[in-house]
Amino acid sequence: MAAAAAGRRYIGPLLCVNLVVHGAVLGLAGWSLNKFIDREAHRHLGGNTSTGYLLVFSLVAGVVGACSVLPGLVHVRAWRGGSLASAVSTGLVSWALTALAFGLACKHITLGNRGRRLRTLEAFITISTLTQLLYLILLHAGALSTVSGGRSRRDRDEPSHVGFSREELDGSRKAAGDLPPFQ
Repeated sequence: MAAAAAGRRYIGPLLCVNLVVHGAVLGLAGWSLNKFIDREAHRHLGGNTSTGYLLVFSLVAGVVGACSVLPGLVHVRAWRGGSLASAVSTGLVSWALTALAFGLACKHITLGNRGRRLRTLEAFITISTLTQLLYLILLHAGALSTVSGGRSRRDRDEPSHVGFSREELDGSRKAAGDLPPFQ
């Protein structure tokens, strides 16, 4: 229960960090890909045989990661089961793509010949992978707790039915004549 309260408290700021990190990944990967496509020899770019793949997957991971922040913010605001499903699913896809870009960054590091911008991009991809994983852990901690188990405090205060008994519903349908009885 304490993990869920801590999770809910930290998810909002963590989403802001994720948005900034994904924005930095997009900026660095976009600039580097532009220079890489134009075959400009920039002193801060460098590169090896895996650079093209790293840049493309970094861009995809950055776009999906930035877009996954929106369902996360909606879930922090609503804190319901429906918003949890969308936040977890988009977060999981974003983490999977970021982990793929992280794997390419690891390969890029082992091959060497990297410029300063590419090393910075690799660092941001690593940070993004870890913060996205932490975000998923906090979401699952909140989902498994009784505090956020799909119903918020606002939901618990409202009745779960509209106030009609089964007999009243059956009677009103029989009075209508053409509707089958309530089952």
